[in-house]
Amino acid sequence: MFLRLLSDVRWWTASSRWRNMASSRSSATSAAEPRLISLPAQAQVVVCGGGIMGTSVAYHLAKLGWKDVVLLEQGRLAAGTTRFCAGIVSTARHVSIELKMADYSNKLYQELEQETGIKTGVQIHDRTSVSHILVQKGHVTGVETDRGQIQCEYFVNCAGQWAYELGLSSEEPVSIPLHACEHFYLLTHPLKKPLESNTPTIVDLDGRIYIRSWQGGILSGGFEKNPKPIFTEGRNQLEIQNLHEDWDHFEPLLSALLRRMPGLETLEIMQLVNCPESFTPDMRCIMGESPTVQGYFVLAGMNSAGISYGGGAGKYLAEWMVNGYPSENVWPLDLKRFGALQSSRTFLRHRVMEVMPLICDLKVPRWDFQTGRQLRTSPLYDRLDAQGARWMEKHGFERPKYFVPPGKDLLALDQSKTFYKPDWFDIVGSEVKCCKEAVCVIDMSSFTKFEISSTGGQALEVLQYLFSNDLDVPVGHIVHTGMLNEKGGYENDCSIVRLNKRSFFMISPTDQQVHCWTWLKKHMPSDSNLLLEDVTWKYTALNLIGPRAVDVLSELSYVPMTPEHFPSLFCKEMSVGYANGIRVMSMTHTGEPGFMLYIPIEYALHVYNEVMSVGQKYGIRNAGYYALRSLRIEKFFAFWGQDLDAFTTPMECGREFRVKLEKGTDFIGRDALMQQKQNGVYKRFTMFILEDHDTDLDLWPWWGEPIYRNGCCVGKTTSSAYSYTLERHVCLGFVQNFDEKTGEGLGVTPDFINRGEYEIDIAGQRFQAKAKLYPFSSLFTQRRRKDEMELSSYQGK
Repeated sequence: MFLRLLSDVRWWTASSRWRNMASSRSSATSAAEPRLISLPAQAQVVVCGGGIMGTSVAYHLAKLGWKDVVLLEQGRLAAGTTRFCAGIVSTARHVSIELKMADYSNKLYQELEQETGIKTGVQIHDRTSVSHILVQKGHVTGVETDRGQIQCEYFVNCAGQWAYELGLSSEEPVSIPLHACEHFYLLTHPLKKPLESNTPTIVDLDGRIYIRSWQGGILSGGFEKNPKPIFTEGRNQLEIQNLHEDWDHFEPLLSALLRRMPGLETLEIMQLVNCPESFTPDMRCIMGESPTVQGYFVLAGMNSAGISYGGGAGKYLAEWMVNGYPSENVWPLDLKRFGALQSSRTFLRHRVMEVMPLICDLKVPRWDFQTGRQLRTSPLYDRLDAQGARWMEKHGFERPKYFVPPGKDLLALDQSKTFYKPDWFDIVGSEVKCCKEAVCVIDMSSFTKFEISSTGGQALEVLQYLFSNDLDVPVGHIVHTGMLNEKGGYENDCSIVRLNKRSFFMISPTDQQVHCWTWLKKHMPSDSNLLLEDVTWKYTALNLIGPRAVDVLSELSYVPMTPEHFPSLFCKEMSVGYANGIRVMSMTHTGEPGFMLYIPIEYALHVYNEVMSVGQKYGIRNAGYYALRSLRIEKFFAFWGQDLDAFTTPMECGREFRVKLEKGTDFIGRDALMQQKQNGVYKRFTMFILEDHDTDLDLWPWWGEPIYRNGCCVGKTTSSAYSYTLERHVCLGFVQNFDEKTGEGLGVTPDFINRGEYEIDIAGQRFQAKAKLYPFSSLFTQRRRKDEMELSSYQGK
């Protein structure tokens, strides 16, 4: 693959101009004055790190009006990774928010070349080391440096290579999972005929290399398959120095460079640069507020893309600090997507050895990291693994994708990587069929589980304010609800059970464990009579799906489980087999009949064995999350983190019936939803059924495909799956409406959705699609009746 990035690429000179402008009162005067400028005793914000990230945050805070900003750098400005980076600015990114950051950065650097004489009120002090972050009652109060203390309300960790160690230096440690690897590139002396400064950068992903002009010569490097982690034991240097040359290690990249550019062999090499770069466990940068210390923000772990992201990342973090939220959905980059479990040095060392090569690898749908696995497992892991489970990882938790039947080629399935029809298609289809016709078991122990209780009525009072649906329901009832922000967007989507008058059980998505806990703690009063407990590890969760689930549970509990005795969205604590205290809930997260069983972990293996034993006569089998995904998408169920986010409201995704607007009860986001109800919505969650798509021959939709209405792009898909019931692909996504002349957003009504002709663009090929605003329950019934009639007709013949 040969990619020529035609966008104008600039070296760090553009950013250094910005850095100079942002430091009108900086220690640049230290070149003329041997004495250091005295530190202020107090500031609103202290930013640690004088590279591109720290200066970007300081610059944007000043642009947003914050005047009392101090930036500290332990060495010289830009003496860290910024100094040695290859300086490539590229907007070719896999994640939407990363693309937006890179696009903004590219435009900003061009503007900064023209910007001069901007006075910011930012103070920059180099040769100042931060040793300790002062914290009181869970909030930043100041920083301790080698030159004294500075009292402050906010602290920003932009320390790059040192961010991990600096995070641990707080009185309340802050986990920042990143690790350094060595990164190599060549510098040559100027060519006899120097390259033009606007010569395009070349990126050869197959060769894992990049080539760009540099001061009349060539700068060329790459990302090898066998990277070298470094500084696992920590580091003490104040500045990043060029590490030792390693020509043997660089040889594969050098060979690829010479194949792509044979003329390089005649050039005179100036230096083989070896500099450390920071990488994160999932190859996305880290930003946001600490879950443990309020006022402590982080921007680090750029995965060798700091120049590309610097402007945009600093902008979004500054908005977050000033306004309380950024202007875009940055959840894919949020520090709270990680837990402390991802901060093990051994885990990080092994993971970054896998992450760095992925910069150049082709990323097929639903690929999984291979390192750092089996970190969090269900008590049933070994039992399920022996039965053919193939695993995926979510927030460090192993979850079954599907189960390989005996006799299948396991190696071929494990190595299946395609954008077309996958090899597991028939396996998942049989699991879905069993869910609809018999009974299946899915281990869903990874879901986040909290208990909120109080000695009086405080728990209900607080939860009524934090959640949009009415939780003042009879004991045993289950409520699906959202936890909204002030703009009405989803901070969390969950199910809550009222266990008794003073106690509630909350079930949330797996990757919400840290974020949800932080949001609840931030908004709950510090009342000793109110208790929030994370009980995720206490319960194994089994999802019993299918029409025969009622038979299995009835036989195991000697209790009638029919809808008359056990209505939908209800919870009872009961015995299953020999085990007591099982929380049985009549819901499945798929729209299919069945039950969720929340089992104390010491009973997990017993209950599973009993369920599988009794279920044999009813055709029971194991199933995985791929089947679950297919079932929930064909039922038009939205999931947080895929379809829902902090910028999506219940009104926009057809969930206004889950909001207590008419109850007269105040809750976070109510005012925004009332206004939206009056003014209408500007995007609407929609289901699309592909009409002319050949499942066997055409590329599949996976997610992120453009949606076209009457020939105009109006959105993109957020989830996609094959519906084994409809025998077609189903895509979910948001449709927007823009004025053709001004580009201004307009209202999106059901009539607007229904009047359009739609297409889904899959890798440049458009497929006709039917848009729906409701699930296809009636269509399922019609198809079954048609099948029955055809069968009857065939049998009659």
